Amino acid sequence: MSFKENLLTKIKIDRLAAKVMASFGPAESGSKVDKDAMRSLLDMSPYQHQKARDLDLYVEPLDGEQKQILVLDNELPIYRTTIEDVTIRKSPLIKEMVKIRNIIKILKDTDVKLSRKEESVKAVQKECIDQLDLSFNASDIDEIARDGQAALERDYPDGIIESLELFAELLDYRPPTKAFQLSRHIIYGALTPKAGDEVLFGPMVIYSQIHGRLRLIDEQISSFDKAKIELIQQIAAGKEKAAVEGADVFEYLKKAALT
Repeated sequence: MSFKENLLTKIKIDRLAAKVMASFGPAESGSKVDKDAMRSLLDMSPYQHQKARDLDLYVEPLDGEQKQILVLDNELPIYRTTIEDVTIRKSPLIKEMVKIRNIIKILKDTDVKLSRKEESVKAVQKECIDQLDLSFNASDIDEIARDGQAALERDYPDGIIESLELFAELLDYRPPTKAFQLSRHIIYGALTPKAGDEVLFGPMVIYSQIHGRLRLIDEQISSFDKAKIELIQQIAAGKEKAAVEGADVFEYLKKAALT
């Protein structure tokens, strides 16, 4: 796959992982893990699906009989053991439960459990990303910029947003905190947390989904600076000039990514 395709795949992996981790609630909440999102993430990983009794297992071969096994349940445990051992621990038959050795296995699995919940999701996420070639050169970045400019010229929102998402990934830009959010606008920027709940945001790109305008503000703005936040709103509405506008925004992002 091309660099652009690999980077889009990484974005998808990160979003699926975030969605799964967001579905974990406090133990007393009774919330269930988003199995559909986790299954989609596992489908992009080296793990292979296998059914064992009533268990959905995702298996990655290791040395000999040992395997790395994730059980798709609300805990998402990852074990380093055999499939037979996991089935005894997680879905034992009555005849297996009467053996002392198996009872100990069922009650205590720390000898073979590698991780659970968020740690398991992060482990799978890393394995998915490790399969991707994310090295790039100037022509790869130029392609993303040109695709964004062409989408802007054709007024093709999906293409514009895709290019902005790719540059956001490259530049570690993040969606805005509440103070900087605008209805019906896609916004990404450099986010720097400060003491006392203050956030510095910027440079930032602002894309109006209603009017198709693309703007860039080339400065850091404090979440406590009401006057500057009002200026952001004026720029987004087209009532004030931005530092960079239109197709030139993609040129700015390209140069930033290459430096």
